Amino acid sequence: MKSLRILRGYLFTIVGIAIGVAGLVALGAMSERIVRFIEGGDRFVLGQISVAGRGMGMGTGFTAGGMLPAATIRAIAEVPGVSGVQGQVMLPLDPSTSQFMTLTQELILGVDLSVPSPNRHYRTLPLRAGRFFREGDRRVAVIGASFATSRGLGVGSHLALDDESFEVVGILERMLTAPDRFVMVPIADARAQWVAKDRLLRTVLASGAVPLTAADLNTGAAVGWQDGEDPDQVALRIRERVPGVNVQLPSELSRLLRSSTAFFSALLAGIGVLAFVIGGLSLANTMAAAVFERIRDFGVKRALGATDAQLGREVLAESLAVTLVGGLAGIGLALGLGWGIDATVAQLFHFSPRLLGGALGFSILLGAAAAVYATARVISVSPAEAIRRGA
Repeated sequence: MKSLRILRGYLFTIVGIAIGVAGLVALGAMSERIVRFIEGGDRFVLGQISVAGRGMGMGTGFTAGGMLPAATIRAIAEVPGVSGVQGQVMLPLDPSTSQFMTLTQELILGVDLSVPSPNRHYRTLPLRAGRFFREGDRRVAVIGASFATSRGLGVGSHLALDDESFEVVGILERMLTAPDRFVMVPIADARAQWVAKDRLLRTVLASGAVPLTAADLNTGAAVGWQDGEDPDQVALRIRERVPGVNVQLPSELSRLLRSSTAFFSALLAGIGVLAFVIGGLSLANTMAAAVFERIRDFGVKRALGATDAQLGREVLAESLAVTLVGGLAGIGLALGLGWGIDATVAQLFHFSPRLLGGALGFSILLGAAAAVYATARVISVSPAEAIRRGA
């Protein structure tokens, strides 16, 4: 009961600490989310050689470019050092929506089930529920965790893509990178989606001017390399020997990804440091002010015989309790806001144990230091003066 009365006396102090800690945790979680996105994207691009056709087309992401016909894919497979080529179709779910990179972009990815994934880091994508594709599957989808959450979809749900119904047969584990917002479908279905979305392609197919088969409808390909080969050298070999393709060197694509997000990462880091300093000063000032407000109580206790050490222990115990409660409340507030935004808008936060533990430890240590400083100032004043100032 005594502890509750003490905490009630510090109510506004606790609220102030909670707001400051919540701001720190939210900004830190946004920074962690971007870092995880960059790391995941970097791991993806370093696991394969990405190839697209030259020119402009509806392809997006790492396969942005023109059409990559089946004959070109066969030519790539014959290049020395290549271990496998998987044709792909990657399209924006909503072509009218422009979004930065693929952090929040929703994409349709069609994969050729007849060829194993050549990506060395993602031979298979981790499933949270359901199953992956089977040979002969049509009108089924495996969706990313963020996409499933934002649309309220589960295994067995149905998803409409250009007026065609797809059954959700699997949901990926949360990967904190681009696949979280993917809708993966068999490549035959993705090709049909491409035709439905691209008016120019429909015109070309209807005219018969260019002899095309379904196998020619690829926006790009993922290429693997044999053991012992340098992926950049294999990519250069493809560029030299296969005409009409855009070949991304894994190391170049990795640098491009990091440089593209460097400004936003630096901006968020700067905001985080500023919030850390402002939040820290605010927390320290709030705790010190709370101690100074009790200067009369301390003066009375000293007049009645309380020692400086006894007052110091009392204030330290109270400050630890207040900052602990305030820190936990702030973390709870940040988690609630973050999870609400992630579930309804977009996944912008990642609350790691390291971040939460660091924020709580920071609030406790800084609050305790501020209380010790304030107590030192209080006990330097005589009991009579302390009582007079607090009157």
